[in-house]
Amino acid sequence: MAALRKIVNSSTAITNPSLIPAALFISCRAIASKLFVGGLSFATSDGGLSETFSQYGQVIEAKVVMDKVSDRSKGFGFVTFASEEEAKKALTELNGQTINGRVIFVDYAKPKAKARFDSGGIPVARGPPEQLSDRVKVDFFNQEDK
Repeated sequence: MAALRKIVNSSTAITNPSLIPAALFISCRAIASKLFVGGLSFATSDGGLSETFSQYGQVIEAKVVMDKVSDRSKGFGFVTFASEEEAKKALTELNGQTINGRVIFVDYAKPKAKARFDSGGIPVARGPPEQLSDRVKVDFFNQEDK
């Protein structure tokens, strides 16, 4: 990501900005142009989501999040706009509106949370469990009263 920013920001590397693919600009753009859409109907598809939000600006990507096991919608998705102004307009206009019989909630998407494990989501072994002989043994039943 830093390498992409360096290429885009260097004045000598690119003389014609139209030669830069749109995906490069999207990856360098702030997360503010990506919206979270909650409360979606299970019948809502990527195309339907894109069609609904395209009334408010250029939709780069519209994705309904699907459950991997049941291959059914999880009831939320994300919409990425070409500009922050378009995303803001869609947020104000569509938040609380009804789509496919369900009231949707629109908000700015938040960055992905870091994986709970140290190395890319894979649990790290910390060694074998502690042996009982390593612990201090206390025998409460065979102690003499003093």
